[in-house]
Amino acid sequence: MLNGIGQSSDWIPVFSGVPQGSVLGPLLFVIHINDIGDSVVSKVLKFADDTKIYGIVNSARGISNMRSDLNNRSTEWQMLFNVDKCRVMHLGFNNPSVDYTMDGKSLKSVAEEKDLGVTV
Repeated sequence: MLNGIGQSSDWIPVFSGVPQGSVLGPLLFVIHINDIGDSVVSKVLKFADDTKIYGIVNSARGISNMRSDLNNRSTEWQMLFNVDKCRVMHLGFNNPSVDYTMDGKSLKSVAEEKDLGVTV
């Protein structure tokens, strides 16, 4: 335990992302994720460590784009996503409501989801 001045913790390897709890952590995280939306066709919303990919999916091309964006996001961004926490929400009357996967796992489809304290 670190209680005094002049003490430091042990070094550990960091393979991606930024170290949590550091003074520069929030700034480094923003720099790390700033270009996430540049490599996808879909639109991206980011807030802290919460990321959403969304777009119009009413054609075979839209479905293909969304699937590609979901499957390429971890290698392109070098970020790990907790696939068990990821959800798909199909909105609109013409939405084909297809299945999507990440890392070979099917994403759960939901009718509503709580996001930043608001149920959508």
